[in-house]
Order: sequence, then C-alpha cells, then structure tokens
Amino acid sequence: MKTTERTTLKRSGLGVLGVLAATTLAMAPVAHAVTPETATLSFDCGSYGSGTATLKATQDGTAATIEVSTDAITAPIPIGANSVRSTLTLDKNGTGTTTFTGSSNPAIPAGGAVSTGPLDGTVAAGDSLEAKSLTVVVFGITAECTATSPQNPGPFVF
Repeated sequence: MKTTERTTLKRSGLGVLGVLAATTLAMAPVAHAVTPETATLSFDCGSYGSGTATLKATQDGTAATIEVSTDAITAPIPIGANSVRSTLTLDKNGTGTTTFTGSSNPAIPAGGAVSTGPLDGTVAAGDSLEAKSLTVVVFGITAECTATSPQNPGPFVF
C-alpha cells in the first residue's frame, strides 16, 4: 500500500468514527431540567407549628422528585431513617392538583426540623407546579400543613 492510500484509509476511518459518535449523541436521551431547582415557602401546620420550607426538585423524563425540609414541624423525639410518610400536594398548571408521595427521610434528631423525600411524582413537559399542602405522618401521628406563601422564586416548571 502506498502512503497516500494509508492516509486516505485513516482519514476515512476517522470520518466514520466521527459520524458514529455524532449519531450516538443524537440518539442519547435528552436531559430534562426543572426550573427553579430550589424554592422556599411558608407552611402553617396548626398545633405542630409554622415556619419555612425548602423544596428541591429534580426531573428524569416524566418522573420527578421533590425533597422537603421544613422547620414548621420539629421532631419531639429522635426519628429513624425512612419512617416519615409524606404527601406533598401541588397546584398543577393553575387548574388542578397533583401529589408527590414517599416514605424516605434521613434520621432526624429530637428537636430537629423534619426532612422528607425524595417524594415521587409524574410530570409532563411544561407542567407548572406550586406547593399547596404537606401531610406528614410519623408514628401514626398526622400533621397537616398548608402553604401560607407562594413559592419563591416561583413555581417549578418541568
């Protein structure tokens, strides 16, 4: 083989690899993003207290999760990991509601703010969700919380 033939084969081989790489990238799943990723709001939990909450949202296709941390409810005694059952109800597109649920939480020390999640839910492209209420069940005791402020900086848009 002549040097020019080898160079041509090398170049065409690199060209084929480049086309394959570009095709693979084009076929890769599109990453979806939720904005904002973090929002804050206030909750009133009746006799359990009131305070602020931080919500952190993530999305993977139509699956979404929201983690909640709020000082509106504090643990009177230590709470073990994965023993808080929670439901977060959100206004959906201003015309209905959707819920995110889960039974996952870190261990919470006595006096510590309640953290729960990830809470799982389903979304569609363009959904706009804003927290409306939070129900937390610990040791069979239910705390009902109502949002008393809008999310800041605004609703989650998926």
